[in-house]
Amino acid sequence: MSSSPWEPAPLRRVFVVGVGMTKFMRPGAENSRDYPDLAGEAGQKALADAQIPYSAVDQACVGYVFGVAECVLALGFEKMSKGSLGIKFSDRTIPTDKHLDLLINKYGLSAHPVAPQMFGYAGKEHMEKYVAISHSVTNIYFFQDEYSLDEVMASKKVFDFLTILQCCPTSDGAAAAILASEAFVQKYGLQSKAVEILAQEMMTDLPSSFEEKSVIKMVYEQAKCDLSSLLPTPISDFLCFSLNRLLCCSHIGQGATLVDRGDNTYGGKWVINPSGGLISKGHPLGATGLAQCAELCWQLRGEAGKRQVPGAKVALQHNLGLGGAVVVTLYKMGFPEATSSFRTHQIEAAPTNSASDGFKANLVFKEIEKKLEEEGEQFVKKIGGIFAFKVKDGPGGKEATWVVDVKNGKGSFGNDFISRSTDKFTKAVSWENGGLPCCSPKGLAFNIKEPVNSREQEQPGQQSKTLS
Repeated sequence: MSSSPWEPAPLRRVFVVGVGMTKFMRPGAENSRDYPDLAGEAGQKALADAQIPYSAVDQACVGYVFGVAECVLALGFEKMSKGSLGIKFSDRTIPTDKHLDLLINKYGLSAHPVAPQMFGYAGKEHMEKYVAISHSVTNIYFFQDEYSLDEVMASKKVFDFLTILQCCPTSDGAAAAILASEAFVQKYGLQSKAVEILAQEMMTDLPSSFEEKSVIKMVYEQAKCDLSSLLPTPISDFLCFSLNRLLCCSHIGQGATLVDRGDNTYGGKWVINPSGGLISKGHPLGATGLAQCAELCWQLRGEAGKRQVPGAKVALQHNLGLGGAVVVTLYKMGFPEATSSFRTHQIEAAPTNSASDGFKANLVFKEIEKKLEEEGEQFVKKIGGIFAFKVKDGPGGKEATWVVDVKNGKGSFGNDFISRSTDKFTKAVSWENGGLPCCSPKGLAFNIKEPVNSREQEQPGQQSKTLS
């Protein structure tokens, strides 16, 4: 007997196969862009990351039918106004109405912005009950200013103990993720980059929000694990105010002791906000959740560069909104064997510092790496290729290979290449040591699409030819 058409389909494995994100910018910045451009860039980057055409996407999530699509594009963006968030509509009940009633009854309501009051009083309550890090400077997508503790505490006061440098700024930005079924992953050969959603749970602004309904416990039950078995774990949480880190650590079952032990940063059991979090990037509301997803996918694939959490196997995403709205998601690589093989192969093709020491060409490629960090996005738009450079007859007869990816994201270089591309290079060119054809790193970067002095353009899989 067939099941009712109204019964939900059995749960299938779902994978994140592509992610993309724009640089987050302050509202009203001189070079700011409108939201269609932001959304377009994030979506295109996600497609490029997945290496699939837009025609392969069944749905872009504005609305959806459960279980029908094999591939879905989720896109979030926000173009914000300057200043604190305010109440926009006076003709309807606001979603946090009950929460505000509780706040007013216990603490009253001042003329300060409402959001800092809600989170500020939550922090005060936590400190009364229980007695009461610089990751973003390595993230090219976010603000990279670094402040001392004294500077943070001495900055302009927003509410009670919260200063302006403890509050996330408003910002414009977009992020996207492409979700696919297991059949789609296999059809397009995406196993090496497919990040599986192990578990996801949500709680919304219902009366039950005021009961003890721990979403993280639901996630652990669904995934049949807990944080103690997930080491090391990058965790991306909703850090719109400094005190939220402590509150969120408490909610996932740890709290102040986790922070005191140093288990919330590199070298500890968990690395919370390796991206720097919302204080470093701002909080473009519609993009925040997918930006977290992008960061955690990069971490699990080994693509996070200087932010990389060594040995990351599982990642936890914690995202909350005003009131009781919260989503918690657990991720891991969906096909570890394919990922391991892919990474091992690529690492062998990229030079380590020791392998490239003594090569005259190394100085040039170091400068190219710096240029990619500064202007990589422009090079990707202008060039759109992946290039392998093999230099032979180095010190002691050694040879080394440098890979420049100016096709994906904002470009990458050397070891970052391990998860940015496949073996299919646009160009694979070989030079004798010291024989690079361009006189400056910037010149090489701009002219890399058509390298000069090469006898032969290689096809994927062919061995590089040495130049005379």
